[in-house]
Amino acid sequence: MVHNCHVILLIVLSFIFLPCMKSSQSNDLRPYIIQMDVSTMPSPFATHESWYFSMLSSLSVSLNDQDAPTHLYTYTHAMHGFSAVLTASQLMQIEQTHGHVATFPESYAQLLTTHTPEFLGLKPNLGVSAASNHGSDVVIGIIDTGVWPESKSFNDEGMPPVPERWKGKCESGTQFNSSLCNRKLIGARFFRKGLKQSGNRVSTKNDYNSPRDFLGHGTHTASTAAGSPVPGASYFGYAYGCAQGIAPMARLSVYKAIFLDETQKAAATDVLAAIDQAIFDGVNVLSLSLGFPNMDYYTNVIAIGAFAAMEKGIVVVCAAGNDGMAYSVLNGAPWIMTVAAGTVDRDFFAKVTLGDNSKNIHGRSIFPSNKTVYDGDLYYGRGNKRMESCDIFALNETTVKGKIVFCSAGDDMSEQISEANRCEALGVIIVDNKKTFLLPGEYNVPAVIIDPTDVQVIKKYIKEGRTAKASLIFGETELGLKPAPRVASFSSRGPNYISPSVLKPDIMAPGFNILAAWVPNKSVQMIGNQNLYSDFKLDSGTSMATPHVAGVVALLRSIHPDWSPAAVRSAMMTTADIIDNTGKPITDMVASTVASPLDFGGGHINPNRAMDPGLVYDTGSEEYIDFLCGLRYTSRQIGVVTQKHGYKCGKASLDLNYPSFIVIMNGTSEVSRSFKRVLTNVEDSPSKYRAVVNAPAGLKVAVIPPVLFFKGKGSKQEFYVRVDVNIKGKGKGITGKFLGNFGFLSWIEIGGKHVVRSPIVSASTLQ
Repeated sequence: MVHNCHVILLIVLSFIFLPCMKSSQSNDLRPYIIQMDVSTMPSPFATHESWYFSMLSSLSVSLNDQDAPTHLYTYTHAMHGFSAVLTASQLMQIEQTHGHVATFPESYAQLLTTHTPEFLGLKPNLGVSAASNHGSDVVIGIIDTGVWPESKSFNDEGMPPVPERWKGKCESGTQFNSSLCNRKLIGARFFRKGLKQSGNRVSTKNDYNSPRDFLGHGTHTASTAAGSPVPGASYFGYAYGCAQGIAPMARLSVYKAIFLDETQKAAATDVLAAIDQAIFDGVNVLSLSLGFPNMDYYTNVIAIGAFAAMEKGIVVVCAAGNDGMAYSVLNGAPWIMTVAAGTVDRDFFAKVTLGDNSKNIHGRSIFPSNKTVYDGDLYYGRGNKRMESCDIFALNETTVKGKIVFCSAGDDMSEQISEANRCEALGVIIVDNKKTFLLPGEYNVPAVIIDPTDVQVIKKYIKEGRTAKASLIFGETELGLKPAPRVASFSSRGPNYISPSVLKPDIMAPGFNILAAWVPNKSVQMIGNQNLYSDFKLDSGTSMATPHVAGVVALLRSIHPDWSPAAVRSAMMTTADIIDNTGKPITDMVASTVASPLDFGGGHINPNRAMDPGLVYDTGSEEYIDFLCGLRYTSRQIGVVTQKHGYKCGKASLDLNYPSFIVIMNGTSEVSRSFKRVLTNVEDSPSKYRAVVNAPAGLKVAVIPPVLFFKGKGSKQEFYVRVDVNIKGKGKGITGKFLGNFGFLSWIEIGGKHVVRSPIVSASTLQ
């Protein structure tokens, strides 16, 4: 059974708590996190923990001790301080103690993996999670950098015996014994022969000659897809909650094909060997958060291996890439499910307190909450008359050392932080007018990013003429932020360079600041000269989005084992969300403009609706081969991809039975294209659907016939779509240099609940 972190609402505080913590029986007692400045610890105390206990023991209590404070934890590395259950008066006494820095009321939520299952609408006892028994006995193969088997995310408590059909095994190697596998982690192999032959050394100095993960990436992706529940997970206090994979009852088999060698490259031979082994072992889903540069499918080992996997009924899910530009999408073969990255409704914040605490500014930060910059001198600029530039080598080290620097808006926030670090600044406040973001590891000094609208508050405070002081308080996590999701700035956009006649990416999933398991012996961040370590890490990329989709595929596979990989993809694409949590179209993370299917494919994944799509666009090997013929591949080239050698093209067509439509402009402003599609009913009962087109000016769409009738499960109906594009003076910028429009074709069930939606896109050729 799955250990669900059920949510309990405590009305008194309006916080969401998990049962991972015991709530007080008293109405007056509350749990708090107390952050302390250990440099102020009185000399009689040998340790800061003894100081905390002495502080708690001195607090006033009632005669019957029913309100006696209860110590919970002492924090030494993630932060300096402690947590305790206190009354309001006891809290006030502690806050008046010399050395008190900050108080955080304890709040808990099911954050990603601590939060994305919740954001995706996955509930333990409802919908697709319950119907699939959380992906029970589906095997997800992860081709990545290996696994850290001791992570709590891979514990097998409550899992039944390994299915008899499973052929995989665990290989022993450097610091990895086959006994480390269990009923959750049922396979672990490593592939490095190709890398070794390339002349690069792989040793215990820079990686493990075993399935053990050195880089952390593979552990992160595996736990995102199918990690077991882990209460109390966080990244130095951020995103605190119960970490859980999308399909927590699914099995994992890890194939290490990426090693940290001298060139930091993965050998294609090793990647292909990993795919080959995974197919043999019997995985149901294959997740690859990696990609080779855009190349023809007959030279791309992922495309080749994925074709063979598809023919065995294995759904192959791959990352779209992190280039963030048009025509940069990777892994675009139409038999692969290509995943874009989006944001979630969660972010991390810090507070800038000016002077005597009368002015507070809310800013963004993921600086580890084990350090608060308290009452530091605020440096505004030379003579405090203008804001200081914090670009590389712009600051005077002698002037700003030991101070909090208030920086004007610059081109690169990472460089600004580096400059503050070079000058040994106490902290830095950065103005961001581009809505960009930093990775958690880039916060190597205490840094808070504020909006331009808050600049005047600080300016006014400084002009008051007093000695400017500021405190930076970290560690705040907020949920329910709007708008969400948005397309992540780094997520690669379509069209696909190799075959632009198929819309890519296919789907968008959470990929921004995702909390998942990490290797405990690899530093996640450096503060000054101190390396920080954590069992969980926040990470971003289409690498993080991919295992979310793989986990959802596992849920669907458990419910619909007879569906083909194309049917699974269709179900997810045609039921995806195209609006955010404000009820408006999904936007771009940076530009805040309306995003396009070239950015998010069918939309943001909606697992519960994908379980019951009504109709699917199914596709098989023969259609994919006709597609390769349409790409004018030779018989030999087709044989390389399909293993069908000597194949002679009798039919060539770039018009696949795909759940999307795209018209490439080829340098013109007017063009027409016709499509043929076939829909298959996956419901038991007969049904009738009506076509509804939502298209902007410049995009004319005709559907014939406009009504389809399906007799029962498995019945098929074909239809035709004609798209006429005229973008003269009506073009809308979609992505980069591309001009075009987009709309949607929806098949709406008459008298029923199903809506089967497909994007229609026009886009210019590569500039």
